[in-house]
Amino acid sequence: MVDSQRSTGARRLLLSLLLIAAWEAGSGQVHYSVQEEAKHGTFVGRIAQDLGLELAELVPRLFRVASKDHGDLLEVNLQNGILFVNSRIDREELCGRRAECSIHLEVVVERPLQVFHVEVEVKDINDNPPRFLRQEQRLFILESRTVDSRFPLEGAFDMDIGANAELRYKLNSNEHFHLDVKTNEEGTNSLGLVLTKPVDREKTQELRLLLIAVDGGKPELTGTVQLLINVLDANDNAPEFDKSVYNVRLLENTPNGTLVIKLNASDADEGINKEIVYLFSNLVLDNVKSKFTINSNSGEITVKGELDYEDCNLYEINIDAVDKSTFPLTGHCKVIVKLLDENDNTPEMAVTSLSLPVKEDAPLGTVIALISLSDRDSGANGQVTCTLSPHVPFKLVSTFKNYYSLVLDSALDRESVANYEVVVTARDGGSPSLSATTSLSMEVADVNDNAPLFAQPEYTVFVKENNPPGCHIFTVSARDLDAQENALVSYSLVERRVGERALSSYVSVHAESGKVYALQPLDHEELELLQFQVSARDAGVPPLGSNVTLQVFVLDENDNAPALLPPGAGGGGGAVSELVSGSVGAGHVVAKVRAVDADSGYNAWLSYELLPAAGGARSPFRVGLYTGEVSTTRALDEADSPRQRLLVLVKDHGEPALAVTATVLLSLVDSGQAPKASSRASSGPASAEAALVDVNVYLIIAICAVSSLLVLSLLLYTALRCWALPTQGACGPGKPVLVCSSAVGSWSYSQQRRQRVCSGEGPPKTDLMAFSPSVPDSGDKDQQPATGNSLSKPRQPNPDWRYSASLRAGMHSSVHLEEAGILRAGPGGSDQQWPTVSSATPEPEAGEVSPPVGAGVNSNSWTFKYGPGNPKQSGPGELPDKFIIPGSPAIISIRQEPTNSQIDKSDFITFGKKEETKKKKKKKKGNKTQEKKEKGNSTTDNSDQ
Repeated sequence: MVDSQRSTGARRLLLSLLLIAAWEAGSGQVHYSVQEEAKHGTFVGRIAQDLGLELAELVPRLFRVASKDHGDLLEVNLQNGILFVNSRIDREELCGRRAECSIHLEVVVERPLQVFHVEVEVKDINDNPPRFLRQEQRLFILESRTVDSRFPLEGAFDMDIGANAELRYKLNSNEHFHLDVKTNEEGTNSLGLVLTKPVDREKTQELRLLLIAVDGGKPELTGTVQLLINVLDANDNAPEFDKSVYNVRLLENTPNGTLVIKLNASDADEGINKEIVYLFSNLVLDNVKSKFTINSNSGEITVKGELDYEDCNLYEINIDAVDKSTFPLTGHCKVIVKLLDENDNTPEMAVTSLSLPVKEDAPLGTVIALISLSDRDSGANGQVTCTLSPHVPFKLVSTFKNYYSLVLDSALDRESVANYEVVVTARDGGSPSLSATTSLSMEVADVNDNAPLFAQPEYTVFVKENNPPGCHIFTVSARDLDAQENALVSYSLVERRVGERALSSYVSVHAESGKVYALQPLDHEELELLQFQVSARDAGVPPLGSNVTLQVFVLDENDNAPALLPPGAGGGGGAVSELVSGSVGAGHVVAKVRAVDADSGYNAWLSYELLPAAGGARSPFRVGLYTGEVSTTRALDEADSPRQRLLVLVKDHGEPALAVTATVLLSLVDSGQAPKASSRASSGPASAEAALVDVNVYLIIAICAVSSLLVLSLLLYTALRCWALPTQGACGPGKPVLVCSSAVGSWSYSQQRRQRVCSGEGPPKTDLMAFSPSVPDSGDKDQQPATGNSLSKPRQPNPDWRYSASLRAGMHSSVHLEEAGILRAGPGGSDQQWPTVSSATPEPEAGEVSPPVGAGVNSNSWTFKYGPGNPKQSGPGELPDKFIIPGSPAIISIRQEPTNSQIDKSDFITFGKKEETKKKKKKKKGNKTQEKKEKGNSTTDNSDQ
């Protein structure tokens, strides 16, 4: 019988080993095995090599081994990557009597974070001998008991498992009893003594036997117990139960007082020997007695204490039925109570290796945390699943049974969401299911992925010249969407050279506030526009930046007084000396004062005034207000002094005005002597003037050729447009064509808003419209729109209108358009907005060119006005007389003829020479500059003649 039980145990052990091997093959994890009670330093396995890790990276990657409850039993040598035993391993202490016992290790390496699961199986050795709960067992046997009567014994237990826990029993040799071992349905052994020969109390009142338990380990270990048998007298029949073993299934957490089973035993005796009392056997342990109670009279077993499947799921209760005779007899049975699991334990969750905060540029799949789950219930009640709250950029990846990794599932952007509240829910498979939640606050760490941005790519700044050094002219500001040092913006100049000097010698920018300072006084005459870039960079690694362009326009101030030009090519800077014939009449030009002003606009607009002579005498001469021409007011006579000394005050229109005084010496000679003197005076520069005349001839020829090509191109374009659009009529709109433009203002040849001028006969005319930028200018406030009541006939332009003093002052101004007049077409035609051009001079001369009233922003742009106070307005079919194309040396004159004139209207545009003169800085002035100015003046004189 003992051999059959041993073979059954061996088959079960083999089946268990096969199941373990199959499970290990499918798990894909690293498995090791080690015997319990192994010495310190015992080799377990080459864990680094088996996990595919290099020995050199164990320390840099912070290789570590962690176990939930047994962290010090095993250790890894970081030098050779070997897993070894660190302290005593007792399998029975770790796992009790469970068939499987293993230590689960979590191997964690960082940079990047990786987690490996390693299981080390603890193999049992035969280190525990069989043990009996009591050192002595007492039996009371009536002498009247028959042969083959069976008396239960308490068996031994072995803390080992498998073959090491397979027990066999031996009884010392005797003539009355032999040992009987039975295996019940639950796999436990039922041990008993079987009477083989009746005992006689008169001969033997007490028997002592030795029961030996031997396990199946190698070497075999044994345990013993003394059996003390007391022989009782009389009572023939012992109580008997219906069954020897009762099996009961009971739900855990059954309330107290619940009936487990009602036992029934019978006794064949009569009288008092038939009355039975039910008792717990002496073999029942105290923990069983704390859970159950038995009614001694009825035999009902009820629940007494709390039943927890997780603490103990099987209870064996030995019951004795004893009659009430003087020498009582006892019947025995066993009640096996098996508890059924209920879903009464919520899942437990542990979060480890939490890597926070998470960088917003972390790659997908980055492991952020490790989550382990457990549930003390069994079966479906202990199967736990884990889920995340929706709409978060994370996901759970199952790495092992009840182990999950929280990884990044989609890209992060701290500027959109800086923090995530992630709710992890663990739910078991019970009915109803139980769940546990934990909330993880996932902070997103900023990385430098946003460059500083300016509100606009370009700023325009207006600064008056002669500013104090170090004055604040502008503040730039950039915004960075990042955080902390990544959002800390610093400003700097993008260095470049401005002429021969570095940009940093002109301006500087404060690194923190972005305030831009002018380091030195700016000079409009030297630098009209200072364009530079300011760079904004953050403090991230690597830093990001962006640039903004600043256009600093230096506004002109009246800081340059007019400067007199020498009277001739060989003359010095002294007085103007001229010989005047005594017979000249009124209005004859006898001399000319030339002056220039380095400023712009009104500050460079010069006026000439003849100072009264000493003594208050009336002078026979006058000076043109804007031309500087000295002419006679009447015919000279003998009463006039032969030598006239005139003082001409030349002043600009700045605030305050600056002035210089020129001296003009006139000598009155007879009419016969004037030409001789004049020839002698002109003999010196004759050769220079001849050379200058040759240059002017070539220049005029070139200008005429270019102008002719331009006129032909315009006429051809107009003809093609009229031919291409015959259905639009004589006054149809056209497509705008851009002629020229600049950063500040533009001129446009427009057909989009033009109505062809249909004034009776002749071909239609197109308009030339000038467009001006919206530049802040104080001078614009003074300009008034032309009114329609000033319709008097304009006077003919002065022949010298192209060479007024304002032109010699240099064309440093900006375009300013007057309010457009109404250009009316022929009868039935539509009204047309037309820019009027007029002169701002109070002189009676008409058609003179004048600079605008505002400070200079851009050069090569001019405004024209007609007559004093703008009395002239363009009538129907009329065009402005003269205007200048910006950036070109040409002046366009438009001849206007009456409607019934026989002159060809197709040839109505002529071109003249526009003079440009700009005074340079004092350090650039020299002989070459002086000669160029003298040549320019000589050219002007030739044109006047």
